[in-house]
Formats: sequence, C-alpha cells, structure tokens
Amino acid sequence: MAKLVLGIGSSHSPLLNSPPEDYPKHAEIDASGRKLLDREGNPRTFGELVAAADPAIAQQITADVLARRASLCTAHIERLESAITDARLDALIIIGDDQNEQYFDDNVPAFLIYGGQTILNNPLNMPDEAPQWWRRARSQYHSDAPREYPVDAALARHLVDHLMDHEFDISFSKRLGRDHGEGHAFGFVHQRLMSQTVTPIVPVAINTYFAPNQPRPSRCYDLGRAIAQAVKTYPGDARFGILGSGGLSHFTIDEELDRMVLEALRNKDAQALRGIAPNRLNSGTSEVRNWLTVAGACEHLETQWQEYVPCYRSLAGTGCGMGFALWG
Repeated sequence: MAKLVLGIGSSHSPLLNSPPEDYPKHAEIDASGRKLLDREGNPRTFGELVAAADPAIAQQITADVLARRASLCTAHIERLESAITDARLDALIIIGDDQNEQYFDDNVPAFLIYGGQTILNNPLNMPDEAPQWWRRARSQYHSDAPREYPVDAALARHLVDHLMDHEFDISFSKRLGRDHGEGHAFGFVHQRLMSQTVTPIVPVAINTYFAPNQPRPSRCYDLGRAIAQAVKTYPGDARFGILGSGGLSHFTIDEELDRMVLEALRNKDAQALRGIAPNRLNSGTSEVRNWLTVAGACEHLETQWQEYVPCYRSLAGTGCGMGFALWG
C-alpha cells in the first residue's frame, strides 16, 4: 500500500528571495498603491493601516532585526530541503495557487490537478526597465534556461479518479496554456527546495486569490483528507509527500491568525481550521488555504517542527508572516 509519509508547509514570499536591505523597497510598493486589506479583509489605504498599527512595529523593521529574520528564514528553507531529500519520496504533491500565471478571467478553476509528463519552468521574463532588486526577487522562482521537471502523471490521474468518485469535481490539465511556465508556488519548490535533488511532483492548483469561486476553508481541509485516502488506494508501496506552498498572512501581517493556524495544526484541531472565516483569507493571506489542505492530508502524521518568523517591512504592519512546518 502506498503511504503519505511527509507533510510540509512553506512560505514562498519574494522576501525570501531578497536580501534584508531590499525589504524597504518592497515596503515602497505597499505604500505606493498596492491593494491592501486589514485583518478582517476590509480594503484599507497604507495610511489607514499606519494609523491603526502598533507603534512598536518600528522596533521590528530595524536593519539588524530584518537581517536576523532573513537569516532564520534561509535556515528553515534549507532544513525543509534536507527533509525532502532525506525522505526518499517517489513523488511530492504540491498544493499551490496561481496568480494570473496560467489561469485568467476566461477560466479560473477552483481545484485543478496537472497531469502532464513534465512541467516547464521558464526563465524570468520581465521588462528591461524593471528594477534590479525586483528582478532579483522574482528570478528565484525561475530557471536560468527552460527546464522540464518530472511529474508523476500516473499519480495525478489516480488522484483525479479518486476525487471524482468522492464528491470533488476536479479540473484536469496535461499541458500549460501560456509561455510563462509553471507558477511561482511550484517554481519556488523546484528552485529553493529541490536545488540539489529533484523529486517528481503532482501540482494541485487551488484558486485561493480570486472571488467568487475561492474554495471555503472547510472544503480545502476536506480535499486534503480525500487526497490522503486516494494515496492509500494507490497500487504498490510508493512513498509520497504533500507540501503547501505559500502564506502565511500577507500583505498585512496577522500574527493572531498565523499563530492560531500553527497551534491548530500542532493540535490537529480540524474544527478550528475548517472554521476560519473566509473574509480573513483574502489577498496573500488566502494562501493559508494551501496549508489547510496539507493539514487535512496529514491527520495521521505528527508535527515534527514548526517555525514562525513575522517579517514586517513597514510601519503599516505590511510584510509576510513566514511559516515553515514539517509533519512525519
């Protein structure tokens, strides 16, 4: 019988690809018109967020704090990469989201499983006038040259068949529709968590970002449960893992939500995770849905470790609550 032996959660923010001295440049984007939400999901201007923020945040965006937190995040990423390598997986199911990389307003699937034989990672394609710091941050989702990464197409098809038999209507794709290549949620895993040893993947795309068909938290959790059951019915004795790519809260950091999610993951509190109010899961924070899916799949596993690094970058409380977790 095949087994799901490893679960991982990892943030994939561009901050993780940036030296700490570039954090203020990301903050400039926040201040210059980025669409920002407060912790309840309400639209707010940067100035409104500054007025409502805890003034103590000023102590969390000093150069030494930024450097220390950036270093911690790099160490956690390296630890996750080692865990993937050491697990000797036959395939890794990646739960990620698409942000107008392959899917646009003409068709945005709520759940999609990709089952081509390979998936293409293309080099970064940005205008020449784009700032170097921004190119540096985005480039680490991309290969230097076009590269086809292996996909476990048989497992992908099995997941679709099982989920269709268990009340999930799943979109399915065998090829990418646009030249961009795989999206950042999956490119981050290839470039940062498989830099030495490449494991075949099964990409699962969840529409976390774009209303109105964002899956509700309970549905994401239940999808994870169904994926775990599908793995159990896969023939043979393969070893599989599952990884949630993205999150935690951003662009406005919500430490209360992040810490609640991590505690509920440790305690296997399905009720708390399934009951998160959807209005709290918008903008970048919407990627918490990817973690909820992994949590549902990993109910039979125990949390091995978790780390949380709130990487603030402005007085408005913008930045990213970086989360890293391992189940085994």
